[in-house]
Amino acid sequence: MDVLTRLANSIVVPVVVLDKVEDAIPTAKAMAAGGVDTMEITFRTACAPECIKAVADNCPDVLVGAGTIVNLDQCKLAVEMGAKFIVSPGFSDEVVGWCVENGIPVAPGCVTPTEIMAAMKHGLKMVKFFPANVYGGLNALKNLAAPFVGMKFLPTGGVNNGNIKEFIDTPFIHAVGGSWVCPKAEIAAGNWDKITELCIGARKAAKGE
Repeated sequence: MDVLTRLANSIVVPVVVLDKVEDAIPTAKAMAAGGVDTMEITFRTACAPECIKAVADNCPDVLVGAGTIVNLDQCKLAVEMGAKFIVSPGFSDEVVGWCVENGIPVAPGCVTPTEIMAAMKHGLKMVKFFPANVYGGLNALKNLAAPFVGMKFLPTGGVNNGNIKEFIDTPFIHAVGGSWVCPKAEIAAGNWDKITELCIGARKAAKGE
């Protein structure tokens, strides 16, 4: 199963912020137990590269990627550590070009028609839409999807159990991103059962159960 299919099947692509390497593996396992077997470990913390390596080396059933990638050096380091996909908050021609050249799935942040067209020029079929709640949410995405037939979106920011079904039911939504299934406070407290519960709840909400 390819990476994009795995992301779609996961429904939620958790945006995971880790402050300690030792939290990486239990967080990954807790989410996988809740049916979410993908995770985007953000480069917002110094230990992010080692966290990616820990999951990549020890959790073969979890698809780990790197998020908040803002330059090519970070991108190369993330892939070296085992990241199977790259997510950026914005569009970097350099990062996207390198990923495409090296066969690494990449989801750059695109919120304007110009950015989406830049992504399409590289052959991308899916882009991140961030922050979704600031840039018009689902209504904006409906208007953007109309001229860009075949483009799928990964909205992140403002998605939660209350609106996830509305997003997922829309044909141009590939999956949704968010940190509500793995809050920093729960990770810090080691509340792994709670994270599993939140993942189960998000997937159920997406299916209207």
